[in-house]
Amino acid sequence: MILNKKYDLLIIGGGISSCVFASNYVRDKFQDKIGIIEYGRGLGGRSSTRFSKRFKGWKLDHGSPNLNLCFEKNNLLKEFFDELLKNKFIKFDDSELIQLGNNLKKDLRDNLDFSIGNCFLSSSSMRKLSQNIVLFNDKRNQIDFYFETLVSDLEFKENQWILTSQNGDRFISKYVICSSNLLLHKRSMEILNKNYIPLRKAIPKGEDETIDKLLNILDKQLYIPRLTFLIYTKENYFYKDDYSKKNRYFILKEDLENKYKFERVVFQLQENNKLGIVIHSKSSEYVNDVLFQNNDNKIKEEVFISFNQLFKANPIINQLTGNEDMSIMRWKASQPFGEAVPLTLQFSRKYNIGFCGDWFEGQGFGRIEGAIWSALKLSEKFKTLK
Repeated sequence: MILNKKYDLLIIGGGISSCVFASNYVRDKFQDKIGIIEYGRGLGGRSSTRFSKRFKGWKLDHGSPNLNLCFEKNNLLKEFFDELLKNKFIKFDDSELIQLGNNLKKDLRDNLDFSIGNCFLSSSSMRKLSQNIVLFNDKRNQIDFYFETLVSDLEFKENQWILTSQNGDRFISKYVICSSNLLLHKRSMEILNKNYIPLRKAIPKGEDETIDKLLNILDKQLYIPRLTFLIYTKENYFYKDDYSKKNRYFILKEDLENKYKFERVVFQLQENNKLGIVIHSKSSEYVNDVLFQNNDNKIKEEVFISFNQLFKANPIINQLTGNEDMSIMRWKASQPFGEAVPLTLQFSRKYNIGFCGDWFEGQGFGRIEGAIWSALKLSEKFKTLK
């Protein structure tokens, strides 16, 4: 059935930045009806959790397994994190962090983007964290969710936005927030199979200085493709020692990363006491080669061989038998790098469109902290509009 829905505010993307913005928006007592449109099966974006349809009972944080606050002098950010702690949505992450490879550093936590400052875990899962954030202030059920829905076209007509999905659904709203920049970035042409960037088609060049500057910077912004391997171990698989915390992080130095193609290996204890393994790969040549391969059995065999070689005779980690199950997450655009977008370009008053996400400037650029920070700043801007 084709939908035709009208809202006061529509948010494209269901990542943590959109959840923070929506939560703050309804908290500020706006009566508006909001729609969040997300291509995936749930909230969280790149900081989400894999609830596998094939392998029941597993909850693996397949993107970022934790979040950190390194910009503590920022009162707005600190107050937000304090609120998450107060409501027990997050807890301090004191998981073990182990470095593998040459030139080991004792101050490892101070040299990794995801471990600088205070580190936190979701009290449940990363997807649940996003759900808790967005629903906490939604006391009047103002927010509707549309999952597995990909917006492919934008049109600004008669002072309102018309969003069209690939399925033909239409969403109409006065205000639009893009937490994903897919519809703004040139990669949209390949992913959506179009010969134009949707936002540029909606707002022609020269019509709005803010939009022109935003799109010019995004044209230079690049993304890191990644592969994430999710390994579902058997019931008898566990550590060799008595470690019992939820996560255990292994970080590979450049020499081992080049050899095994792994960036980090995260062991995640499940609620059913099983031990899941999430392997993040960042080696560009390897990732680009595997991204378009369809032979998952061959990839699985290679990953298991590399894993066993990496942890061979390790005093902590057991070997894999090869009988474990595995699924692959293929991230064609996982993490932004290069030129960040200034926060001054977050909103166009002429076209009633705002932007937030980890692709904005700040100490948290490319991380959850940056996504949250941009959403908080955009929330502050919206207070002046209502």
